[in-house]
Amino acid sequence: MPGLISRLRPRLQLPRLAARARLLSTLPNTPIFRALQSHDPASLAVVHSLSERSFTYGSLIGDVIRAKEQLEYKTTGKLAGERVAFLAENSYDYVVTMLAIFASDAIALPLSPSFPIGELQYILDNSEAKMLLATEKYADKAEQVLKAGLQREPLFDIRHKLREGAQNESVQLENLKQPASGGMMLYTSGTTNRPKGVLIPDSAIAAQATSLLKAWNYTPQDRLLHLLPLHHIHGVVNAILTPIFAGSSIEFMYPFNPDQVWCRLAAPFTNEPKPKITFLTAVPTVYNRLMTSFTTLPLETQQAAKQGISPSNLRLNISGSAALPTPTKTKWTSLSTGNILLERFGMTEVGMAISCGLDPNDRIDGSVGWPLPGVQARLVDTETDEIIPLDSTREGEIQLRGETIFHSYWDNEKATTESFVSADDGGKSWFKTGDVATRRVVEGAGSGSSGEWAKGPMYFIQGRKSVDIIKTGGEKVSALEVEREMLSLPQIVEAAVVGLPSEKWGQKVAAVVVLGADVASTGRNGKAWGPMDLRRALKDRLALYKIPQEMKVLDAIPRNAMGKVNKKALVKQVFGI
Repeated sequence: MPGLISRLRPRLQLPRLAARARLLSTLPNTPIFRALQSHDPASLAVVHSLSERSFTYGSLIGDVIRAKEQLEYKTTGKLAGERVAFLAENSYDYVVTMLAIFASDAIALPLSPSFPIGELQYILDNSEAKMLLATEKYADKAEQVLKAGLQREPLFDIRHKLREGAQNESVQLENLKQPASGGMMLYTSGTTNRPKGVLIPDSAIAAQATSLLKAWNYTPQDRLLHLLPLHHIHGVVNAILTPIFAGSSIEFMYPFNPDQVWCRLAAPFTNEPKPKITFLTAVPTVYNRLMTSFTTLPLETQQAAKQGISPSNLRLNISGSAALPTPTKTKWTSLSTGNILLERFGMTEVGMAISCGLDPNDRIDGSVGWPLPGVQARLVDTETDEIIPLDSTREGEIQLRGETIFHSYWDNEKATTESFVSADDGGKSWFKTGDVATRRVVEGAGSGSSGEWAKGPMYFIQGRKSVDIIKTGGEKVSALEVEREMLSLPQIVEAAVVGLPSEKWGQKVAAVVVLGADVASTGRNGKAWGPMDLRRALKDRLALYKIPQEMKVLDAIPRNAMGKVNKKALVKQVFGI
């Protein structure tokens, strides 16, 4: 935006801002701030695990007010609907910054500190961000982004360290003078094209949090251990905003270190006076790494950690953002003496949409459960566009609608239009997820014990319509199904199944794998374990056309921050196609 300066010196302005904050203790009358106001101001909101610094809900409200006043002072109050980008570590400062942006009726745009300069430039330019905020830790990176050049140079500011133990203060909620235009913008991972900005309005954020509160029963007694990056829907909505709505406490421990996580889970059952962790949400890679490192822990820590993750202490453990292999789920249940990982389905555009239930009987292997409260779901045939009846087991694309769905892709009307289909009943349009699933009733599950929403046929994800559904010789192959079977083999540690072009079959099934350290000479006749060994191991598990015809072995399969594999990039990198 023309006329904005690239650097402010807020240190000189703080006295004026502090005085102004004392006079104007107001926040907008929106669901999240109504929730904040209702919490006990003395209860814990955020804890930094390693330093043990903690902040109450009273401190949080006070610091959000001061940060909001500072933002509005620097922009003469004209922030409604503007994109405000920020670089912040997983910390109290992140929470305050995001809520202050919401309080200004602006659009919070969290950036990943791990992104290269060019990627950050692209997001700032594409979003037309009015401001770039950075904590002291990432001040140098923010400076590098600006020095590298932007098409429209935003305001760059380093917020000063917020005062700890801020005084509780009375807050007045005021109705916005115009329709709400704030919310959040997150960027997709860009697996099919350049990353797209997903505009999630304030109303959708509130609806997503409300839906999860009903389904997963967050409470003020919950302590959530936060291990996730904060530029994805999983880490932001599931693990920050919904706990804040509920009055839970969030304990940040990032970057992920398995030994530190085990020690924290074990701490309440040793001599350390720490509260137990009751809520853990992570990606399958995290659970795998935790279980790999478990045997290296001292015996005393192992015993205490097992107690920490038992069902009587760890109320809820959730896995998402990538397919959960059955062996991982089984091993975690065994290690925790009965705690079953809850699987769910979500994406940037819709938040969480489908989930298994709190009742252990409602956590079925390979299933992501039922549409969450407030979410409508249907399956549509990918070739005929026919709506698949609820009692049919045919596969189809998942389409969703409800108040939880995003508004649009930023400045990309074509992509937005192509992603929605009009409804025949005159209601909201349906969002086309691009994910293919089947539905079926599972005996013993869906009795309603997890809630009225958890009834009827359950959803089973088959993969992405464009990537994980492989068409070979007229047959459809679910890459995820093949991966699950491969991961059940003792020789395979990681697996990614892809489709390669084939003149004979249209596509052929191929696999990229990571083998266990002791597999080198376990193949036939003492040779290295290879494609023929894989085919022999799978011949009684899968139809012949589903078994990979090619196999490549890597030391590690490249994954993004959420543990996902970009299969298009993998095919190009490994097979040169």
